[in-house]
Amino acid sequence: MTLRHRFAILARRLIRIRKVEVRPFDRRWESKFRQEASAIEGIFGRHLVDIHHIGSTAIEGMKAKPIIDIMPVLDNINRADDYTPDMVASGYEGLGENGIQGRRFYQKGGDERSRHVHIFEAGHPEIERHLVFRDYLRSHPQDAAAYGELKERLAHDFPHDIERYIQGKKSLVGQIEVRAFEWFRKL
Repeated sequence: MTLRHRFAILARRLIRIRKVEVRPFDRRWESKFRQEASAIEGIFGRHLVDIHHIGSTAIEGMKAKPIIDIMPVLDNINRADDYTPDMVASGYEGLGENGIQGRRFYQKGGDERSRHVHIFEAGHPEIERHLVFRDYLRSHPQDAAAYGELKERLAHDFPHDIERYIQGKKSLVGQIEVRAFEWFRKL
């Protein structure tokens, strides 16, 4: 293999770097969630306690990366490991805990990612955090709009740098989480 050929292969790999893209709200995101949730229910069956649409695509009117975030809640987190071959057969890649203890994380779509599945065992504190954040933004459209605008600006500024995109959101996410839990405690 020539040096030119090796360089061409390397260049093709670099071009496939995933682009950070934020889009206007799409009403089809909810039906995509329901379709995928049904397939996940079929995999985990009686071990599934609940399943939630989380993340920005679950908030009507909010700009978001077009990746559906799904949070199945199982009776026992080890069941997720038992059913990993079924998730893989459904097109998912299993990434283990992927940075959050007690979670099992799966993604679908490779470089053109379309689904993230965050599986937790009933009672895990991350479940409440995700649901309170989602429900707060659903009830507070000004905060949802500000968050969506920030995400759009970060995607524009860092289209090929997911880490800088994520870091750029941290401060506002933290502020919204504080307001969300204050709001939740008053309910």
